[in-house]
Amino acid sequence: MNDHFPRIITLLRKERKLSQKKAAEALGVSQALLSHYEKGIRECGLDFVTRAADFYDVSCDYLLGRSPNRNGAILSVEDIPEPDAAGKENVFRGSLLPTLNKKLLANSLNIIYDLLQKSNNKALTGEISAGLNAAVYRSFRILYSANEKNPQGLFSIPEPLSDSRSAAAQDIAEANAVCLAAGMDVEELEGLKKGAAPALSPEQLSTDYPLFAASLFNLIQNAESRMGVKKEKKK
Repeated sequence: MNDHFPRIITLLRKERKLSQKKAAEALGVSQALLSHYEKGIRECGLDFVTRAADFYDVSCDYLLGRSPNRNGAILSVEDIPEPDAAGKENVFRGSLLPTLNKKLLANSLNIIYDLLQKSNNKALTGEISAGLNAAVYRSFRILYSANEKNPQGLFSIPEPLSDSRSAAAQDIAEANAVCLAAGMDVEELEGLKKGAAPALSPEQLSTDYPLFAASLFNLIQNAESRMGVKKEKKK
């Protein structure tokens, strides 16, 4: 089968709070056989895959790890909702801190991706995105793993390995991005062409991004403050 199938059928069973015995009965196999499937000791046939997909109300592509979406859909740009789409998932209650930090990040990302578009370098966009993806992955996994009862089957990489490997992936992506931005080729990745990087200054950023620049400036100040850099007092 593949490495994803055992993890995903285990995750789905635990999400429904089913014992292996109960799930095996519903799926028409013995508990021992289901245990072997979940551990990846034995491979199942396609008939079991379809039965499991029907039972857990997911697609076969999801079970096999071919799609991260349970309905098997492959997202296009048009399918992805805007970050500020209305709905309960976008409502913060209580402290204003999550809302403030979300706005600083979202507005700063608007500037970063507009600059990437102006630079017109696919490789640089990909590496900077990979570094950001790794940072979000690490933050989410910290929150997800805070409750030890949450099923870790959501992730392909075991928790003890995830922090170091995601940190390494982030470092590699950022190292590649530094080289590409300097105009260097990295293996098959083509560096930024001379003169392609936009000329920037605080004044230029404020002019080009009147709605977002203040958020970026505040994010820079907050980040450097956490690094131990104190703003000099005006004489």
